[in-house]
Amino acid sequence: MSTGAPWTATGRLLRLNLRLDRVRLLVWVLALAGTVYGTVGALRETFPDGQARQARAALLENPAAIMMTGPAFGADDYTLGAMTVNELSLSVLVAAAVMSILLAGRHVRAEEESGRLEVLLALPVGRFAPPAAALGAVAVADAAVGAGVAAALAAAGLGGADAVAWGAATALTGLVFGAVAAVTAQLSGHARTATGLALAVLGAAFLARGIGDVLEPSGSWLSWLSPIAWAQQTRMYVDLRWWPLTLSAAAAAALLGAAVVLAGRRDLGAGLWQGRPGPAAARRGLLSVPGTARRLLRGTFLGWAAGLVLFGLAFGTLADSLEDSAADIPTLEDWLVVDMDALTESFAAATLSYLVLGVSAFAVSAVLRLRTEEEEGRTALLLTAGVPRARWLLGWLGVVVVQVLVLLAACGASLGAGVAATTGEARWAGELTLAALAYLPAVLAVAALVAALLGLAPRAAAAVGWAVVAWIVFVAWFGQLLELPGWARRLSPVELTPLLPSEDWAAAPLAVLAAAALVLTAAAAAGAGRRDLLG
Repeated sequence: MSTGAPWTATGRLLRLNLRLDRVRLLVWVLALAGTVYGTVGALRETFPDGQARQARAALLENPAAIMMTGPAFGADDYTLGAMTVNELSLSVLVAAAVMSILLAGRHVRAEEESGRLEVLLALPVGRFAPPAAALGAVAVADAAVGAGVAAALAAAGLGGADAVAWGAATALTGLVFGAVAAVTAQLSGHARTATGLALAVLGAAFLARGIGDVLEPSGSWLSWLSPIAWAQQTRMYVDLRWWPLTLSAAAAAALLGAAVVLAGRRDLGAGLWQGRPGPAAARRGLLSVPGTARRLLRGTFLGWAAGLVLFGLAFGTLADSLEDSAADIPTLEDWLVVDMDALTESFAAATLSYLVLGVSAFAVSAVLRLRTEEEEGRTALLLTAGVPRARWLLGWLGVVVVQVLVLLAACGASLGAGVAATTGEARWAGELTLAALAYLPAVLAVAALVAALLGLAPRAAAAVGWAVVAWIVFVAWFGQLLELPGWARRLSPVELTPLLPSEDWAAAPLAVLAAAALVLTAAAAAGAGRRDLLG
């Protein structure tokens, strides 16, 4: 058992964690800093004068834009700094939060679940040293990302106190959600569940901030329940105020304290939430490969489904704001006849493409679960029962295909239900459900790529798979804004899919994506049968 003071060896463990995360951290810092720097340049070139920026400000004041970006502070005098904050801050804050949640889950719960922490505590290591080192690594990562954001703003010509405030807001927001992940790690005995709970809290904070800002453009009481709003309420480049960041610092400190207290009330390897004992005999469905896969993926699937449906309904209900927004744009009716059906179609198609990003992330995580089962030894036990490797892989992928299909349909149906509820046209539910299914080849191509890597180069599967998801998200959010070349945007399978229902149907790219998915799946099956486990 551990010896010495409760904090013994904290510094050494912190250095170890930072060494293990050095590549991940470098990628996060360069990605966020590069995005900020590139966005400032793109906005400066695209909106070179006050008149152009004011036209953009008029578009950002509608509820749909507020939900996607945040309160449009400084719209009366829309400077480049105010525009950059309004266009980019939400994405940067959410990215920092996701990074912190993943890092905290990796160091706080995953090491304990794998059994490595128990071995570590047999050395002269204090009881609280591992969690303190884990949270210290998250804090260093957040500080590095915040410094990178501030440096990128300064390099792009937007330096000063506002740049420092944006960097501090990014770091503190990330730290808050890292602390949330530290708390959820005490509740559940499984890393995936703990991380999923923390991501659910992030999703709730996103919705609370969005709905609250729609209720009151400068922030309502609901907005102030979200740590994301605290960062945005600093009002960088408009009316800088530092005091909202004290809320983030206080929340992070309170959550970290709660995590320490909860850690002292549970056994090593266990969570405060005790799982119910299973039945004495397994149901017949669990004796098949698809049944096993469904059971193992059930929690992840239900979590993603609930989140995507809620987001779909929330964004769909904003469709009625489009007509008001079009009427509010000065002189619009003097030179353009607005087709509200076409405008609603464009809004729904763009929103649907954003929801598909979540489905793509689910597909990658579901396929990568195969590697987790292999690393934890359960695949070896299953194979000794006589299940062929190709059957195990293809049976698992078959379940992922069905779940992706259900998620896409749920995204389209929930978004369509929201649009139908506000416009009074029931047709939207059916149309958007069909439009969502058009993304099936794109999502399956991504999943099949990860499966092929599991079969041929398993050690690279996770890194490449999540890099693909990151690129898809980056292209969707910033591809047009940064004027990425066409070939770079077409590297995203989602970008190859027509934006239905606003664009015409195109079968050729979908057929190519479907063929690629089949070829990659065949490669996955062939590779899985030729390599050693944990190869």
